[in-house]
Amino acid sequence: GTPAHGTPVPPVPEAGPPLPGGEWGRYDPWAAPGALVAESGGGPGERRRERRAGRGRLVGAALVLALVAGSVGGYVGMRLERHGGLGTVELEQASGQTGERAPDSVAGIAARTLPGVVTLHVSGGDGGALGTGFVLDGRGHILTNHHVVESASDGGSIRVTFNGGETARARLVGGDPGYDLAVVKVSGVSGLTPLPLGDSDEVRVGDPVVAIGAPFDLANTVTSGIISAKERPITAGGEKGDGSDISYVDALQTDAPINPGNSGGPLVDERARVIGINSAIHAAGGVDRQDDSAGSVGLGFAIPVNQAKRVAEELINHGRATHPVIGVTLDMGYEGEGAKVGGEAAGGGPAVTPGGP
Repeated sequence: GTPAHGTPVPPVPEAGPPLPGGEWGRYDPWAAPGALVAESGGGPGERRRERRAGRGRLVGAALVLALVAGSVGGYVGMRLERHGGLGTVELEQASGQTGERAPDSVAGIAARTLPGVVTLHVSGGDGGALGTGFVLDGRGHILTNHHVVESASDGGSIRVTFNGGETARARLVGGDPGYDLAVVKVSGVSGLTPLPLGDSDEVRVGDPVVAIGAPFDLANTVTSGIISAKERPITAGGEKGDGSDISYVDALQTDAPINPGNSGGPLVDERARVIGINSAIHAAGGVDRQDDSAGSVGLGFAIPVNQAKRVAEELINHGRATHPVIGVTLDMGYEGEGAKVGGEAAGGGPAVTPGGP
């Protein structure tokens, strides 16, 4: 028929055969728009599994992308934090050395010697003093220079500081100004590390040595050098001023730097054995002094350990040391060849002791 407005109505087509799967076909929302998908042997469960698998692959890809992005972002952030940016200069650095040093190296010698070295702070009526000492035995005996501890002889105090920082009070066992050696002792201290004593008679010029002490109160300072000479005559003692307590020491000379505060410290050989006790330096003015403030000029002197061993044993066992004498008073002002017998003894009387050597 014709509608009221007169527009022709197209004829309705005849119904054709039904679409596969029913009157409206089977619609797949994941297919292309407007497509109708016919069944191909699978049921609704099969199509749901396929849709879940597709969604799983999308989620997995998203997770991988997130992990990669996070890793890259973290690396970039680390570079910015540590190095200030991706384009900054970063210098190469060798890895640190590992393992023990050779026993005969300076580091190896120091490692074995330092535990037995102590720093001495002395106070007394005549003022204070600073020096070094080293442990002789497990009973607490410590050897040092007499000029380091002499101010404690009149009721002063001696404070000993060990390598690890522990401190203890010490008492003066005995000292000898002529040899410039003294022994002090600490009590109630365990774990002491006595240093082995070598043989100073076997030392040769050119042998390597290491000096340890507290120059200018810088504890545990290690310096190294060689034996520059042997049997250098230096004077020690002489506080009385009359020459009766002056000793002449055939010292070991070394170029290992020795400064104020090294006095009493050990001079050790390549096997970490004590061969001398650092006692004096040659000042720039040409005078041998144990505490000259000018510092080292490469001329240091140490009392040979063979002499120090005898004196230390006598001080520990008897409280005093013996001196070799010839019973003759010399004229100290004589400058000619050889030696000249003085007119009389320092305290009066004949220059040659009656009945003496």
